[in-house]
Amino acid sequence: MSGFSPAFERLGAALAAVVLQRQEALAEFLPREDWSADLTARSYTSGGVTVRVSLLGSYAVRERTWLWGWANPQFGDAHPAVVPTRIIRTIGERLGITEFTTPEVDLSWYEGPAGHGGELIAMAAGGVLRGSGYIGAGYDGGSAYLHVDDPQVPAPSFDPVPAPRLLTDAASLFPHEPRLTLAGFLGEHRVGYRQTDMETEVLAPGGRARVVFDGLGRFVQWRAELSPAGLPG
Repeated sequence: MSGFSPAFERLGAALAAVVLQRQEALAEFLPREDWSADLTARSYTSGGVTVRVSLLGSYAVRERTWLWGWANPQFGDAHPAVVPTRIIRTIGERLGITEFTTPEVDLSWYEGPAGHGGELIAMAAGGVLRGSGYIGAGYDGGSAYLHVDDPQVPAPSFDPVPAPRLLTDAASLFPHEPRLTLAGFLGEHRVGYRQTDMETEVLAPGGRARVVFDGLGRFVQWRAELSPAGLPG
């Protein structure tokens, strides 16, 4: 396979901004210092903070492949750290997402803004599982990707200030459907919106915004507007 499947690209676009926001919330909560992990106990500890994790898969730098935890002979689909992630394969079968059902995914073709194609698979998989983001735990030759599923990690709320940056970053990683990226982000926070061909009116509490797209559907601008209650009398 050369290039991600259309179904994977669409799912990634819908989830990308949501996942990036969760990653920022996780980074604020979990120190990135010397770390240890016990996958049988589903625990990851860094800087004195321990969170519950499960195993998504791993990326091998030399081979440039992604190996799912359920396909790794060191673990298998009955391992305690893998069991919570098996739903990803089921969703892949249902939606025709080959990246979620292929045991080892060849990513040697990937030349994009992410560090490697495995980052995008981890993003999409983490978005499907919801939870609190993912961790890339480096080892000699690659990185294992752990999904954080722990109520200790604060869930991010809707904030219009970083929203344009999140949307821009998300669209750079999954560029095919920026309107879907916006819809997924607003839907996550239950923020209403009205959409036309060239813009989306965001009906956020405390203030509205207009999100402008160009003729090719690319995200161009987020224009904040005061709500009537915020206007001077």
